[in-house]
Amino acid sequence: MDGFSDLNLFALVARHRNLAAAARELGVTPPSISKRLAQLEQRLGVRLVNRTTRRVSLTAEGEIYLANGSRILDDLAELEQLVTQSRAEPAGLLRVNASFGFGRAHIAPAISRFSERFPSMKIQLHLTDRPLSLQEEGFDLGIRFGDVPDARINARLLLKNQRLACASPAYLKRHGAPTMPHDLTRHACLVLRENESAYGTWHFSRGKKAETVKVDGPLSSNDGSVVLKWALDGRGITVRSAWEIAGHVRRGELVPVLGDWTLPNADIHAIYLERHSLSAKLRTFIDFLGDELRESVKPI
Repeated sequence: MDGFSDLNLFALVARHRNLAAAARELGVTPPSISKRLAQLEQRLGVRLVNRTTRRVSLTAEGEIYLANGSRILDDLAELEQLVTQSRAEPAGLLRVNASFGFGRAHIAPAISRFSERFPSMKIQLHLTDRPLSLQEEGFDLGIRFGDVPDARINARLLLKNQRLACASPAYLKRHGAPTMPHDLTRHACLVLRENESAYGTWHFSRGKKAETVKVDGPLSSNDGSVVLKWALDGRGITVRSAWEIAGHVRRGELVPVLGDWTLPNADIHAIYLERHSLSAKLRTFIDFLGDELRESVKPI
């Protein structure tokens, strides 16, 4: 194998820290990955990884090889971008991370249409219940909600979005609608447990006034679609994104409450790590995704 292939293989193994996972991504067997690693170590004359039955860890030499090799791979990608940026049609592989709910509802259908339009592209969509690190996990693009947490990360706004407190008409008929955020403490609230956010803590603001409410109720879940179904069934008040409930609100199945208060920003961004100008494949995909979302996600 040539040096660049060895570098790519080693970077993949280092990202997964697992030979079987790296083999699955490449579509080969774990023994073939182990053999190539051994050949690479023999060629270099140093041990790059420590192997166990389940995981691999990098040696000091492996850390040096990865750090410097990653820069070389980045430079190669930039060189290829430079000489192919005039291509009429993008080509290559993109690895995309998104959340389960939004990924299933909107990203996966958009990717299907993108693939039909740009058949030379390959897309790997990885859905998770929480955002993954692009750098550590080797993703080209992530779909994120809310404010971008790291100024070093490049971000493109795909779609304006907001979070809303809502309930079914049947629930509000039985229990009444809250008029202030602290009224929620007397209501059955349907709580979503996700990411690392404080469980059952809802943050409201109105002008310069902010109010934090610790809510509770008989039902909670780590799945947003389950919480939404409970709200439709009249089991309580929940907080969901506008993209998810817009249709239900238009049909009268859910009613927003506390409309003069706002919840934390939920704008939808594409984030990426490319350092300079976007590659043709990434730029084309982000542009396409933005157009698709603005068409498919209808406002309330």
